Amino acid sequence: MRAPTTAPAGAPTGARPRRGVLSIDEGTTGTRAAVVLDDGGTAGAAYSPISVRSPDHLRVEQDAAEIWEKTVAVSRQALDWAAAHGVEVTGVSVSTQRATVLLWDTVTGEPLSRAVVWQDRRYAARLREWEPDWDDRLVEHTGRPVGSRAPLLWAAEELGRDGPAARAHDLGRAAFGSIDTWLVWKLTAGARHVIAATNAVAAGAYDLRTGDWHLPWVEFLGCPKDVLPRIVDEDGDFGETDPSVLGVRLPILSVMGDQHAAMIALGAHRPGQGMCVHGTGTFLDAVAGARPEGRPGVPGVLTLVGWRSRGVPVFSLEGYAATTGSAMRWLCEEIGLFDSPGQLAALAAEHTGPTRVTFVPALAGLRTPDWVPEATGVLTGLSLSTTRAELARGILEGFAHSVCDLLEGVERAMGAPVGDLVCGGGLSTSDVLMSSQADLIGRPVRRARDHQTASLRGTAYLGGVRAGLWPDLPAAVTGLADAPVFEPALPESRRLEARAQWRDLLARHLAAPAAPPRTPPPDGPPDAPGGPGGHRNDSPEETKP
Repeated sequence: MRAPTTAPAGAPTGARPRRGVLSIDEGTTGTRAAVVLDDGGTAGAAYSPISVRSPDHLRVEQDAAEIWEKTVAVSRQALDWAAAHGVEVTGVSVSTQRATVLLWDTVTGEPLSRAVVWQDRRYAARLREWEPDWDDRLVEHTGRPVGSRAPLLWAAEELGRDGPAARAHDLGRAAFGSIDTWLVWKLTAGARHVIAATNAVAAGAYDLRTGDWHLPWVEFLGCPKDVLPRIVDEDGDFGETDPSVLGVRLPILSVMGDQHAAMIALGAHRPGQGMCVHGTGTFLDAVAGARPEGRPGVPGVLTLVGWRSRGVPVFSLEGYAATTGSAMRWLCEEIGLFDSPGQLAALAAEHTGPTRVTFVPALAGLRTPDWVPEATGVLTGLSLSTTRAELARGILEGFAHSVCDLLEGVERAMGAPVGDLVCGGGLSTSDVLMSSQADLIGRPVRRARDHQTASLRGTAYLGGVRAGLWPDLPAAVTGLADAPVFEPALPESRRLEARAQWRDLLARHLAAPAAPPRTPPPDGPPDAPGGPGGHRNDSPEETKP
C-alpha cells in the first residue's frame, strides 16, 4: 500500500496538506487521470489513447481489457504525482463515455465480449420497426424514443446465442454494465455491481419517475434482469478501491457520464444554462430543472438525468451529433485530406471570405433536426477554385451548423431559450469554429478555460462536495477564470440565409435514394431479421467468433 502523503516541502510544521480527488475520465478514444485540487484546478495529469474498431459501417467496438489496463496505468501515475507533492487524496471520482457496454465473467474478471461503443448502429433497422408501438410509451417513461441503438438488446442477443457469454450466464457468473459499471467493479475487486443514473439513462431503459429500470422495455428486449447492475446516485455508494488495484484504499466518491460531468465543470447548474462539448461527437445539454417533462416531438432531443445527488435528481435536455470529432479524425487519418486537426483549424483561419463548401458530418446517421439513423455525410460545393483553406473552413462551418440544429432542438423541447451557452472540448480551441457558432446562432457563446479537463473536473467537484472539499458545486467553480466570449458578427439577414441554405441541403440529401446495403461481414449480418433478444440461436452463421 502507498505511504500516507505528507505536507508539501517547505510548509510550516503542522500545516494542513493540500487535498484533492483522483479523477479518472474514460473517453471514447482515450483515458486520462489527474488530481483535482481543492482550488478547482488539476495537476499530475496522465493520458493514454484507446483503440476503436469498426469492422463494418454499423458496428463500433472496443477492447474492455485495454480500457482497464490503461485506466490503471494513468491512475497510478496521478497517484504517484500526489505522493511526490504531498497532496492528500481524499477519494476517487470517475467520468465515462456513456452507453458503451459489455459483459464480463464475475469469476475470472475477464470480458465476455468486445465493448459495444455508443456510436454502434447494428440494430438501427430493427429498432425502427418497433417505433410505432414503443416510441410514445418510452418517451413518457424514459424520456427517449426507441432510438438507433439498444444496449440491452445487444446483451440479450449475446446471452442468447451459444458462446462464452451464454455459458457464463448459465453458471450464474455473467454481469452486464456500461464502462462505469465495469471500472467500479474492477476498482472494488468485484465488490460493487452498480451503474450511475446518468449512464443508466444512456442505456435506454431508465424510468425517469421511479429512478429504476423500466421493466416492460427490459423484458421486451429479452435482457435477463439478473445481469443488470443496481442504479445509484452519482455521489452514491460505489464502495472503496481495493488496495491490490491502485495500491491504496480510497472511497469512490462519485461516478458520472462524461457530458453531465462537463456540465458541472462548465458551470451549468441552473435551469436555462447550457453547454456544448465538442469531443468524439458534439453534445449540447441544458439544465431543465427538478422535473423530467420535456416537449415531445423534437427529433433526437432526449430528456436525461443530469445527475442525482443524495436522492434528488436534476434533469437535462440533450441533443447530439455523433461524429463531429470522429469526422475530423476520419478526414485527417483515414482520408488524408489534412495532416492533423490542428492543421485543418489553422488552414480554416486563413480563408477569411465566404465559402461555398458545406460539410454535413452525419457519418453515423442524423438525429437532429431529423431522425434518420441511416443518413450519411455530405461534402458539397467543391470546384476547381476550391482551396484547402476554403475546404477546411467549410468543414468547421458544417460543425457550427450542427450546433445550431442541436440548440434549436433543445430550446423547442424546453419551451424556453438557453440563456447562457458555454463551449468546451477539443474542437472548441478553434476560433473559427467558435466565431461561426456565434454567427449562426446569432448570440454570444463562451469558450470555457481548461475545457479539455471538464469531464474530469466535473465529477471530481461532485465527489469533492461529498468529501468536504467544497460546500456546494458553485463554490467548486468559483475560483476558475472567466471564459472568453465570441460575439456574433454576421448580419441577421445573412445568418437567416445561411441557415435556410443548410436546411435546404439537408432536405435534398435526406430525400435522395439510399445507397445499397454493404455486403454483410463473414460472421453474419450485424442486424439479422427477427424479434428481440432472449433466445438461443446455435446456428454457426449467427455465432460470434
